[in-house]
Parts: sequence; structure tokens; C-alpha cells
Amino acid sequence: MIISRLVLRNWRNFRAVDVSLADRVFIVGPNASGKSNLLDTMKFLRDIAKSGGGLQRAITERGGLSNVRCLAARREPDVELEVTLSESNGPSWRYGIGMTQQVRGYRQALLRYEKVWKGNKQILDRPDEADRKDELRLTQTHLEQISANTEFREIARFFESIRYLHLVPQLLRHPEAFQGTSSEEDPFGRNFLEAVARTPEKTPQVPFEKDRVRSARGGSSIKELNRCKRRSWRPAPPGLANLTSSNEFSSRPPCHRG
Repeated sequence: MIISRLVLRNWRNFRAVDVSLADRVFIVGPNASGKSNLLDTMKFLRDIAKSGGGLQRAITERGGLSNVRCLAARREPDVELEVTLSESNGPSWRYGIGMTQQVRGYRQALLRYEKVWKGNKQILDRPDEADRKDELRLTQTHLEQISANTEFREIARFFESIRYLHLVPQLLRHPEAFQGTSSEEDPFGRNFLEAVARTPEKTPQVPFEKDRVRSARGGSSIKELNRCKRRSWRPAPPGLANLTSSNEFSSRPPCHRG
């Protein structure tokens, strides 16, 4: 299952987004253009669905709803996010959430709506009658509640399985030089090479044979990628490689545009 469509409204620096996605997506842009903000939508859903997470914690970790809301949102301040999950035979799930903020009190994030579709059938539409009688219920999603997500627990588990990595080269190369404890999720890759070293040998190689990566220079493509066997997970010393690859070159000359 993959996220095949992403719709945003007033999320971070995006006033409105509606984009289709595929198995593999490359996001390219200058600094401060919103690449990380776009990826944070996936992490946000994971933070809601994961054990010990939830809507309030996910919003608090981002500095509150006012920090998540687009600065251009004035008359329509709700933050909205919708994803479509698809399998090989087409779309199978759709999850949408809209959020606003309490006017008084603790200024918590409140659900404006929470909706779930399985195929073309809608199986959740909040707020419902119970929500309207007790506003406090709108501080939590059904997605994060085991007792409430029975009909769509499949997507809760999918969101929970999302892993976010923002690898920092200095941490990869010299993890021992950075003091302090690593977070359990290790998003910046301090223990990334150790995790790679612990990968079982029977784990399939990266499938470059199926989807070869075309080099940006000339006509070369990566034909094979292998992990160097080492006794230690530490990065290779200067002059030695962590990964080896073999390339093949096309006889077609590179295209030049005038």
C-alpha cells in the first residue's frame, strides 16, 4: 500500500496542495521552499497513529496549531490534510482531517472534521452526535484510539509504520563525536550504519536491477549495488568504501540544449 494522493490546505507554508504520488517520489527545490514541510505531513500522520502519540502530542511537538497553520490563512484558518492510500488494484482508503483551535481555555487543537472512506463507502464522518454533546471528544482522533478505529485499523497501522529519515552526513561519518543520547527513532542517522550492518544477509539487495537509476551525467546507470562486508559497523576509513557499485554506460551522447 502506498500514499497515492496528498491534499493540503493551510499546512505550514502551503496555502493549497493537491498532488498525485507514485511508488518512488523525488522532491526537488531550493532551500526554504517547503520540501521538509511537505514530508512532515507523513510524519504527522505517523505521530497521531503511533503508540503513545495522538493528535495533541503531534501538534504540541510542532509548536502548536498556530505554528502549523499557514501564515497566509486569514479568513479560513482551518488546517486540512487528506491522503489517499492505494494498492495495485487501485485506491482502497481515504483519510481526511481538519483542525482548528479552541477559542478559550487551553487553546488545544480541535477536530473540525475526521473522515474515512473505504473504496467509495464512507465509514467515518465526524463530528457526530456524541461529539457535538461533548466538545472534549474532538481533542482526539478516532485514528489514535484502538476502541474507535476497528473498521479502519489497517490505515492506522500503515501510518504507524512510516519511518522518517533526515540523514546528516557528519553524524553518519563521526557518530562518536556527538554527545548525548540518541532518540529512539534516530531520524538524523547517528546509528544508521549500525542498523545497516545488522541487516540480515538474506535481506534482498536494493532492487536496482528492476528500476535502474539513470545518472545525471552522461549515460551511465547503476547496474549493481553491494554492501561491503565488515566486522565493525563503523564507517570505512579514508580510501575504503562502505558500498560498491558497478556501472554501465550508454553509447548515446548526452543531450545539450541551446
